[in-house]
Amino acid sequence: FSHEGMETCPNPLMMSADIAARTKNIRIGQAATIITFWNPIRVAEDIALLDNLSNGRLEVGIGRGIYGREALNMNADADMKDQAKNFRLFEETLTILKKAWTQKFFNHKGEFYTYPAPNFEWQHDMSPPSEEFMNTKTNILEKISIVPRPIQKPHPPLHQVVDGPSSIEWAAKNRINTIMWIPTVQALKKRFEIYKNARSEVEKRNVEMGEGVSLVRDMFIADSMEEAKEKAGENMVNYMRWVCHWRGLGTHMNPGEELPKTENKLDLLTYDFLHKRNMLFGTVDYVIEKIEELQSELNLQNLQVWSNFPGVKHEDCMRSIKLFTEKVMPHFKSKGKSEIKQAS
Repeated sequence: FSHEGMETCPNPLMMSADIAARTKNIRIGQAATIITFWNPIRVAEDIALLDNLSNGRLEVGIGRGIYGREALNMNADADMKDQAKNFRLFEETLTILKKAWTQKFFNHKGEFYTYPAPNFEWQHDMSPPSEEFMNTKTNILEKISIVPRPIQKPHPPLHQVVDGPSSIEWAAKNRINTIMWIPTVQALKKRFEIYKNARSEVEKRNVEMGEGVSLVRDMFIADSMEEAKEKAGENMVNYMRWVCHWRGLGTHMNPGEELPKTENKLDLLTYDFLHKRNMLFGTVDYVIEKIEELQSELNLQNLQVWSNFPGVKHEDCMRSIKLFTEKVMPHFKSKGKSEIKQAS
């Protein structure tokens, strides 16, 4: 739907399949597949197949969706204008996915979906009648299955894109890892604590700060601070203007900080406003310093970096990623600190 060129990965699972075919060892994830837009059986099968194709290297990123233009054309029940309904759809879809991945045969009857379809008579000479999946007296199909099921048991690790306290707490209580993106370090502290406390309660153990949480940071590395700004700064700000048209600027603010009144809601959205809050833009040394701050303040264990902002030259993006992998990541490994996981 993004003919504007701001978001042009319509099928993260298909992209993941291409990555799986080109690699052998890295784990592969998405941030995220919007499961509320998909038929649950279709996406369950696609994810299971991808886990097999990648030989069990799959991480599954899931989300509820945010853009009405997509929701209304993919699945109107997912429209975020009715947040409660969207969440019920998300929860039911996830329930179906887990059933499909973990049970040989399953059924489901909910608000949005019923599987199998009622009153369907099944008869095929190559599919002998069995009480495992049908009523053998009436031939009515009572359960269905997906093929294949995932390699990883009970299923690939799940990561939910979250922001608000209720979503964070729900993910933790359901033992789902989380992906966070925009907030400042100070604002993230509360979010990390909510997740830690809720997951500790459900698992009856002291879950350490940072466990189960991945943080996405917009990252661009160059030989100088000025070069990073020149080559990717405007592109990053333009993309954030696209995002904040819906999100607003509230998620960029520190706790207790108030947005000054401006004529237009995005007037404050400049490179300097963003850089000090949540960007890893600059030299190798600067990026290392900011990641060390994230580890010190949040006990950050999983970092995802994003460099390919719309309009950035491909060669500049690839050099930024190369500097990250060759100069930044070894710094943390050599000091025995938590390993940085790269995603781009």
